[in-house]
Amino acid sequence: MQNPSNNIIKDLLESSKTIAVVGLSDNPGKTSYQISKIMQEVGYRIIPVNPTVDEVLGEKAYKSLLDVPEPIDIINVFRRPEYLPEVAKEAAQTSCKVFWAQQGIVNEEAYNYLQERGFTVIMDLCIKVAHAVLVNKK
Repeated sequence: MQNPSNNIIKDLLESSKTIAVVGLSDNPGKTSYQISKIMQEVGYRIIPVNPTVDEVLGEKAYKSLLDVPEPIDIINVFRRPEYLPEVAKEAAQTSCKVFWAQQGIVNEEAYNYLQERGFTVIMDLCIKVAHAVLVNKK
């Protein structure tokens, strides 16, 4: 399993506008909330995907990726590794082609499944850190 080069990740972050965050919590103490809030503050549209909440960061939450009614540029996942294959199967049914699992989250089965379907797959990397390091602050 290998992540794309920094140049590819930088291009991805610069060309993307909408991030669907699977497992986004409405608890400000949770990492998913903190990172999504920062990504929202730097200009990304955040779409919460979590069946247990109605709204996060002022955005309507959806039960699954398949319920999101608009195009998604990046699927950012905050779920435990054992749930990744299930999320990957949902992701494959969307028009999105970027699957990003947060730092500490790796699942070989999900990685291979998505690679076979033409996805750009990033795992075990924090999207906020990648953005801070690779994307020029405007």
